[in-house]
Amino acid sequence: PRLLSQFFFADERVTRVVAEINGLDAELDPQQYLVLLNQLHLSQAHLLAVLERIMEECIPTQRHSRDYLVKFPEELLVDNLGNHMLFAAECLLAGTFLEVEEADGAQLRPQARNLLCSLELVRTVLREQSLSQPGSYPEPVRAVLVQFDRLFAEFELSYVSSLVAVKSPEEIYRQQEIIVLFCETVERALRLGYLTQEMIDGYEPLLMFTIPRLAIISGLLIYPEGPLSLERSPEQMSQVFSPFYNLLKKIRDLLRVLSAEELCLLERSLCTAE
Repeated sequence: PRLLSQFFFADERVTRVVAEINGLDAELDPQQYLVLLNQLHLSQAHLLAVLERIMEECIPTQRHSRDYLVKFPEELLVDNLGNHMLFAAECLLAGTFLEVEEADGAQLRPQARNLLCSLELVRTVLREQSLSQPGSYPEPVRAVLVQFDRLFAEFELSYVSSLVAVKSPEEIYRQQEIIVLFCETVERALRLGYLTQEMIDGYEPLLMFTIPRLAIISGLLIYPEGPLSLERSPEQMSQVFSPFYNLLKKIRDLLRVLSAEELCLLERSLCTAE
C-alpha cells in the first residue's frame, strides 16, 4: 500500500517497455511496435499518477501553483494532460516538432531537456528510497520533487502557450463577471417565480435556453454596469458577447420601451418558448 512501493513497480513497468521498444525493429514488426508504444503510454501515465500522489503526500505545501490552468481552453483540461506534456518534451528533445512551430520548438527544447533530466533524477531517487526506507521522505527527496514539480509546471504553461492563445487575466475576470450575472439571474428568476428550485435540482433541459435568455435581459436592464454593459467598447467585453455588440444594442433599445407588465410577460414567455 505504500506509495514508494507502488512507484517502484510502476517505474519497473516503464523501464521494461522501453527496453522492449529499444530491442525491436519497428520496420520488421510495425504492429508490435504500435502495441508497445501504447503500453508505454499507459505505463507512463500510471507512473505520473503515482508520482502526483507522492507529491501530494510529501510536499503538499510546496507545490508549484497551477493557477495558470484557468487560462487554458477547456478542451485541453483532460486527465492525460500531464502525460501529453511528457510526450511533447520527449519529442522536442528528439528534434521533432509535432504541434509547435520550429522556432517555438527550439525555444522550448531547453525547458524540455531540464524537465526530462529532472524526471530521471526523480525516478532514480525514489527507486533508491523505495528500496531503503519506503515509508519516509528525507529532505533530499523532497528537494528533488519540488524541483520537478516546478519544472513541469513551467514547461506545461510555456508549451500550451505556444499552441493556443491562453486567456488573459482580463478575459478571465470577464468570464467571472458572466458567472456572477448568471447566478444573479437565477436568483431573480426564482424570486419572481419564473423558475422553480425543482427545475434546477432536476437539471431541467429547458434551463439551458431559459437562463441565458433571462441573463441577457438582466445584463441589459437590471445590471447595466455588468458584463453586458454597452458603455464599454466591444473590445472591452467578454469574447462571449463582443461579436453581438450591435445586436445587443438593438435588443436593449427595444426592451427600454416595454412597460413593467410587458417585460414580465416577455420574461415568462422566454421561460417556456423553445
